[in-house]
Order: sequence, then C-alpha cells, then structure tokens
Amino acid sequence: MRWFWIDRFLEFECGRRAKAIKNISLAEEHLQDHFPGYPVMPASLIVEGVAQTGGLLVAQCSDFREKVVLAKISSARFYAEATPGDSLVYTAVIEALQKDGASVRATVHRNEELLAELQLMFAHLNGDFADKMLFKPKTLLFWLRALGTFQVGRLPDGSPLQEPEWMRQAEITTPD
Repeated sequence: MRWFWIDRFLEFECGRRAKAIKNISLAEEHLQDHFPGYPVMPASLIVEGVAQTGGLLVAQCSDFREKVVLAKISSARFYAEATPGDSLVYTAVIEALQKDGASVRATVHRNEELLAELQLMFAHLNGDFADKMLFKPKTLLFWLRALGTFQVGRLPDGSPLQEPEWMRQAEITTPD
C-alpha cells in the first residue's frame, strides 16, 4: 500500500459499509501527466480509491488477517470527471461475504452529484500465497491509523472498532 487513493475514512461499519474521502489537489503529479493541460483524475485511480475503501472493509471482517485483493471489476460506470478542488466520497457496501471473497457495490459522489457506480469482487489469497506477507502488520497498522479507521470505525453492535491485538503485538516486537 505504497499509494493511497483515499485521504481518510468518514465512516466504517464493520462487515457492512465504509465511506472514505479523497481530496483532489492540483499538486498531485498524475494530474500533470494524464492529459497535459487538462487536469482530470484518471478513472483508473478513482477505481483504485474505491477498491482500497472496499478492500479494507472486506479485510477488516477477518481482523485484517486474510490477504484481500481486487479480483474483478464487474461493472464501472462513470458519469462525470473529477478535477482539482473536488472532494470525492467513496461509499462501499458489502453485498456478499464468503470464505473465498466478497462482492462490493460502490458509489463515488462529489457533493450530491453521482460521479460513478461500481460493482467489485474481492478474493482472499490462499494456497501458494498463504505463507506470503503482503504488508508488514506494523506498517498496515500505521496506515489504518492515518486513515482514521479506528477513530470512526464501529462494530455491528455500535461499539468502537479496536486496533487488532495481533497488529499491536507485532508493532511492539518488530524492529524498525
């Protein structure tokens, strides 16, 4: 997760839905290169922001122990462009959660305007990947904190989402 395409979570309801915000700034390098002279956020990066929002939501269902990857974009429909100065709100809702992955429906809004609708499939990596580490727990915990996951996160009963104990232990015992 070297590149985050969300700035912070606004809402995070475990196992149900998450809302994240992405503020687009003219200072972002990709806006200079995508269409020179016409700064617009590439749709692929909007999809990535939505996938990060939904992927972290799906990953939390297993206390971030499962390796979750975007497996398929079933559909993506864009209605408008996103430009510098826009604040995009990504909303991801888990429609189905199974042992091997999840289906997520998502929307992207700019204020009240619907910019995009997506249907995404996520997979849990098993088999040959079972013993592979995608992210160091200490690093993932740092980013989850930076995104405000535990500040706004709620469990199904409404109680606050807590940092996973196994990640805190890894943070304590893992050298820099």
